[in-house]
Amino acid sequence: VQLQASGGGLVQTGGSLRLSCTVSGSRSSINAKHVAWYRQAPEKEREWVARIAPGGSTDYADSVKGRFSISRNIAKNTVYLQMNSLQPEDTAVYYCRAAWGTAFAWGQGTLVTVSS
Repeated sequence: VQLQASGGGLVQTGGSLRLSCTVSGSRSSINAKHVAWYRQAPEKEREWVARIAPGGSTDYADSVKGRFSISRNIAKNTVYLQMNSLQPEDTAVYYCRAAWGTAFAWGQGTLVTVSS
């Protein structure tokens, strides 16, 4: 199973970006997996940002609640992270992770830089 994360870039404070995480090489669809976004800022530990469960329920870290939204397109096997009202503290490498049963896989990360 491979995860391809994309959509990062440079944006000004208050701007928006949409990240994508496309899952390939799996027998099951993304709606059979728990898919989450994490981020790692420079010199900080990786932290969880948002997740979407197989049934479609979502959950967010307090730091992004109300600004970020996770969704999925089952036909495209892709999970999205819509990020609005971006702040400099959102600057990080963003990773997606898929989990199913006892297995999991990480994407390669995409860099988001928010300038002040």
